[in-house]
Amino acid sequence: MATYIARSDEYLGTMGYTEHGQRHLSLVAQVAYNVLTHLGYPRRTAELAAIAGYLHDIGNVVSRHNHGQAGALLAYQILSRLGMAAEEIALVVGAIGNHEEEYGHAVNQVAAALILADKSDVHRSRVRNREPAAFDLHDRVNYAVERSFLRVESGQRRLTMELNINTAISPVMDYFEIFLTRMLMCRRAAAFLGCSFGMEINGARFL
Repeated sequence: MATYIARSDEYLGTMGYTEHGQRHLSLVAQVAYNVLTHLGYPRRTAELAAIAGYLHDIGNVVSRHNHGQAGALLAYQILSRLGMAAEEIALVVGAIGNHEEEYGHAVNQVAAALILADKSDVHRSRVRNREPAAFDLHDRVNYAVERSFLRVESGQRRLTMELNINTAISPVMDYFEIFLTRMLMCRRAAAFLGCSFGMEINGARFL
């Protein structure tokens, strides 16, 4: 499994994508776990969300295209060999297979938490190329984000993505140009969990 993850990140690096390795996967796993825990879901459900978070990008070892489906199949093989119950595997692979905005949906609580955790990880630490002159739009926007945090307010059933964007590097509108569909996906995922979803950028409320 570790080899598949390492190679997935390596392959994406050769294609110019941002970091999708241990940092991203560990963070997504932790955030997905925290979302369900703070919202009062059973601990095991939160653990399944963490597992889905850690494995969600493993399909990139096959191809970037439809990597969610490829990852779901790989995760099925891995989790089956480890003896996980079929009902739990179904939740995890359903989440992995539905985490991309091109075709994904919050089909269960695990999937909803994974979507929110994955799409909220926008940060300069994901940029591989540190030469600003060579940045593409995604690099520039990610590099401009100096802080990102998904706040869970369980009492208000509200999820807020908080960003600090250095506008000297990238204007806020560039963020929405490339990530608006992801934010709309997050809003649907939050609604599946019975929550509202909003954004706060540089202290100003959006969405």
